[in-house]
Amino acid sequence: MDEVIWLVHGNGGRFSHELMERHIMPYFKNDVLAVLHDGAQFAVPQGRMAFTTDSYVVTPAFFPGGNIGKLAVCGTVNDLTMNGAIPQYLSCGLILEEGLPIATLEAVLETMARMAKEAGVAIVTGDTKVVEKGAVDGLYINTAGVGMIPDSVHIEPARVKPGMKVIVTGSVGDHAVAVMGSRFGLSLPEGIKTDCAPLNHMIHEVLSAVGDKVAVMRDPTRGGLATTLHEIAEQAQVGIRLDEASVLVHEEVQSVCGILGYDPLYLANEGKAVLIVEPDVEKTVLDILHKHEYGKEAVTIGDTLSGNVGKVGLRTVLGGVRLLEPLGEDQVPRIC
Repeated sequence: MDEVIWLVHGNGGRFSHELMERHIMPYFKNDVLAVLHDGAQFAVPQGRMAFTTDSYVVTPAFFPGGNIGKLAVCGTVNDLTMNGAIPQYLSCGLILEEGLPIATLEAVLETMARMAKEAGVAIVTGDTKVVEKGAVDGLYINTAGVGMIPDSVHIEPARVKPGMKVIVTGSVGDHAVAVMGSRFGLSLPEGIKTDCAPLNHMIHEVLSAVGDKVAVMRDPTRGGLATTLHEIAEQAQVGIRLDEASVLVHEEVQSVCGILGYDPLYLANEGKAVLIVEPDVEKTVLDILHKHEYGKEAVTIGDTLSGNVGKVGLRTVLGGVRLLEPLGEDQVPRIC
């Protein structure tokens, strides 16, 4: 590709990885950043802390089941949670376009306050900038967050070994299809809504029960489930085998994907987590997840292998194996 930034550089797939590796990492290279997880983990006098940041530019700002404010809080809470941290404090940076209705801003902020209360976090600092009309698409939000990591929790790709179980906390593709429907004015079934949700309480009940038997966790946002698992396989130097029949895709989402040619394995999710766990705690983890609203559809979808290092294979319902590559061209840009 030409040496300029394209939309595809923001999809979380192969081109995002190349942008990070070739043009960003060389300037900020250090051992903490090199892990390339959902946030940074580092030692503080009281133990270990996680710190993460993210920016939200979704269009449209409102979609079935949520808005950009819900994404901003839940996304940062979940990134901290995927590091094993207990989210505590968030920042909120607003970039507002001249002419944005105050009512729109207040609706977003009300949602952020409600999600922060549900997650049990406080928004304690922030910044607001207003730019000329046309400089942004209504409003953009940046949130950063910090949280402490319990001593019994050790989340990192290097702890993934062959023979572990791959669990996903529910269906895939809901969020991207909901945003796409709103963006293009499609008449979608009422059941299609964003899955955006704060996962911290549910996940920390799992971690409290099984401790470091959870090797790694990720939320499969940009690039979807397939890209997330491909990244884990490469970082952990294992193979991953999935069972297509076990991967849950809601019928309404599958129908839309079939009509428009989307692959739900590559669509973004904002309220799901992937956990790779020791086989002896698989049932315990699933039992805990099933008790929660955001995990009632949790299922084991595969396992890790000693062979096929760095590869993800999907065992199809017909009995063949399909190799899943990281996302290349974007399916639905600007979904978060």
